[in-house]
Amino acid sequence: MKTRTDGRAGKPKGKRITKAPERHLDAFLGRAINELRRHDHLTIAEVAQQAGISSGMLSKIENGQVSCSLETLNKIAGALGVSLSHLFRYYNVPVGNAQLVRSGAGMEVIRRGTKRGHTYHLLAYGQGPQKLFEPFLVTMDDASEVYPAFEHPGTEFVYVLRGKLQYRHGSELYLLNPGDSLSFQGIVPHGPAKLIKTPIVLLAIIMYGELPD
Repeated sequence: MKTRTDGRAGKPKGKRITKAPERHLDAFLGRAINELRRHDHLTIAEVAQQAGISSGMLSKIENGQVSCSLETLNKIAGALGVSLSHLFRYYNVPVGNAQLVRSGAGMEVIRRGTKRGHTYHLLAYGQGPQKLFEPFLVTMDDASEVYPAFEHPGTEFVYVLRGKLQYRHGSELYLLNPGDSLSFQGIVPHGPAKLIKTPIVLLAIIMYGELPD
């Protein structure tokens, strides 16, 4: 099968497609320059004067209408008070895929102790075939003397945000105040031993897999 051409040997139709990446880069750099300029409350005329180019040229660069040399880009970057590499810092980076859970929107889950004034909100949901970690926001407002003991694979990290309690891990008791944290192997029985000052709010993160020796 013969390749159809536009009349020039070895030049297949569709040549314009090769300019798409260049245009994409022009548009990206234009937006980056525009955002930096506006962030510093600078006018096009002010930046253009510092860079030694015309205001019309800078306007076209910001709109992605023209390509400019690295030398010109470097001058523009200098006028904006940044390095040349700073203009390219977000170019061709992977698309973000972060999971956002708004305040108060964490999924409430049922665990042992839930009926005794303990509330568990899951702050992130596993998206892959293997569960890597589980972050919980735990609230305790019941001064009952009966507390559940937990056992699970992996390592747990507890950080106290509010309140005061004694926390048991195995045979050891730890007094935890706001700002205190505790890390331990989840396979050893653990859980609150005594609620001293309620309400208690703590962040509990379970990381599956063993800690290195």
